[in-house]
Amino acid sequence: MPDTQSRFRRRLMLYYGLFTLGLFGFVGMMGLLEHSNADALWLGYVFLFVTIAIYACIGLICRTSDLNEYYVAGRRVPAMFNGMAIAADWMSAASFIGLAGIIFASGYEGLAYVMGWTGGYCLVAFLLAPYLRKYGGYTIPDFLAARYGNGKPGGNLPVRAIAVLAASLCSFVYLVAQIQGVGLIVTRFIGVEFAVGVFFGLAGILVCSFLGGMRAVTWTQVAQYIMLIVAFLLAVSLIAWKHHQQVVPQVGYGGLLQRIDAEEKRLDRDPAEQQVRALFRQQAIDLQDRIARLPASFNEERQVLDARLIELRARNAPLREIKAVERERQAFPADAADALQQWSQQRVEALARSQPATPSTEPYPAASEQERKTRRLNFVLLVFCLMVGTASLPHILTRLYTTPSVKETRNSVAWAVFCIALLYVSAPTLAALVKVEFFQHLVGTPYAELPQWVVQWRKVDPPVFGIRDVNGDGIVQWAEILIQPDMIVLAAPEIAGLPYVISGLVAAGALAAALSTADGLLLTIANALSHDVYYHMIDRQASHQRRVTTAKVVLLGVALFASYVTSLRPGNILFLVGAAFSLAASSFFPVLVLAIFWRRTTAAGAVAGMATGLAVAVYYIFVNYPFFTRMTGIFGDRWFGVDPIASGAFGVPAGFAAAILVSLVTPRNAPVIDRLVNYLRKG
Repeated sequence: MPDTQSRFRRRLMLYYGLFTLGLFGFVGMMGLLEHSNADALWLGYVFLFVTIAIYACIGLICRTSDLNEYYVAGRRVPAMFNGMAIAADWMSAASFIGLAGIIFASGYEGLAYVMGWTGGYCLVAFLLAPYLRKYGGYTIPDFLAARYGNGKPGGNLPVRAIAVLAASLCSFVYLVAQIQGVGLIVTRFIGVEFAVGVFFGLAGILVCSFLGGMRAVTWTQVAQYIMLIVAFLLAVSLIAWKHHQQVVPQVGYGGLLQRIDAEEKRLDRDPAEQQVRALFRQQAIDLQDRIARLPASFNEERQVLDARLIELRARNAPLREIKAVERERQAFPADAADALQQWSQQRVEALARSQPATPSTEPYPAASEQERKTRRLNFVLLVFCLMVGTASLPHILTRLYTTPSVKETRNSVAWAVFCIALLYVSAPTLAALVKVEFFQHLVGTPYAELPQWVVQWRKVDPPVFGIRDVNGDGIVQWAEILIQPDMIVLAAPEIAGLPYVISGLVAAGALAAALSTADGLLLTIANALSHDVYYHMIDRQASHQRRVTTAKVVLLGVALFASYVTSLRPGNILFLVGAAFSLAASSFFPVLVLAIFWRRTTAAGAVAGMATGLAVAVYYIFVNYPFFTRMTGIFGDRWFGVDPIASGAFGVPAGFAAAILVSLVTPRNAPVIDRLVNYLRKG
């Protein structure tokens, strides 16, 4: 057996070594073709379609109908490769696209994601990984149902049911974020509409997971990790070399921060910048006046727009002017309640743009001490939610079942931390490099001489980049630039003036990051519904073949529904991911920890803990996040000023409290549970 595993590991090293060499050769060949052909836009098509074709081939080669292979890859994935697969499963569109962007936009506060996500793996390695692998099973609801089942065949069904609901919900929210990232990538680099890009991404996800389940997903994710890490590290190194003559810019990160700090202080004193910020302050005042006069202001402005449109049509004005007013009328609020929501959001944005540039090196910048305390609290709570969320995400914990032994599981988590760290130490560096490029080559540029990349990124829908001459001086000011963090990584090669082949490679890396995580999430939902619901709750006599077929049908249905939800554009990628972490932490962290370390926890306590934690987190997001408040008109007060992305800060304590209190007032577990806990904690 050891010899077989050793040969298997050597064969994998050979295959993926050849894949890596082939990737570098392919990039070099595309670079030579770009150099000989002035039109390089076709490179985006080539990179995206070729990489998806490679993943499809791996998925086809790894197709299986074996239950053990489909659910847990046969439990034979070596530690290093499982670590790479975990890293790919983990480094989603939020990590690849969003992390550098949020650090670019928020400076110091963006490091909450680095600290939280990295720290979470320490919890996984020391708190949960060995025990979950020692138990075995196929899904997290499987483990919880057995732990709280008092020896019943199939475990405790209420525990299994609430666990499936929680796993499906948090995984679905995370899945929507990944498909949204795919839509953004495809929209920019292929030029199709966002909704079309979403369903294009759906096809890429399905080819990796539909035929082979966890077996196909695992070996596809290893290839996707190589793709995404090569793309990210190569882009960072080339930008740094071209503009700063540094091969390893991560070492010189401090120098970049000093340059950014000097530029931000200069902008604070610039009269033109101050003028633009004053105009945004006035815009916020005007919006506040319109809000105060509702509903009269809504009716007045709607009538003015209607009158303008009628007048333009009556005098047969140019079609361009008519279309512009029609778009303005279409975007106008539907009613007074919608106007309140829209104008309040616009006022918040205007106030934000009226403030000085966020200092990249100053923690918790704020106008008042109370606001500073609130931002500090949100930073700490976000780190907490990301840490415990990492230790609770079902699609990550399920990967712990795929290794040959408990020792390999521990080692795979260590490899995962190393693989993730390669990107996480580079993301702040990329954010700093791009910000320096903005300050040096865009701010202060005449609008008549804007670089070509600005023109391309202004066309992307949904909008991720905007620039407008607010004060009419014909010169770009920092406050006149509106940037969505999601675009920073994808646009970085173009902003830095690198060959378009690097943009294509980065797009392929971002696509790999989104697809790899989406594959794992989709499989987690499908397996929970097919194994825990269909097999354990509906048909205990189902054959292995029927169970695998059911998983594939469910997988297809969930993928289609997720794509539809994504087309509604429910929020930015980073918020959706953060919300998924809070939901997972609130649902699973208390009951998983108590399941292993407190044998007195009962099935009723587990149900109460999961239900309470999940309900608190969902409620807090529902009444505080704009996407839901716009639909329902229900507005809540933020408790202690905590952002909805950190709803787990309330859900986790509520889950612990409910689980402990209910366990103390309900009958003790059967002796079989004590034996199970002793087995898990032994050795």
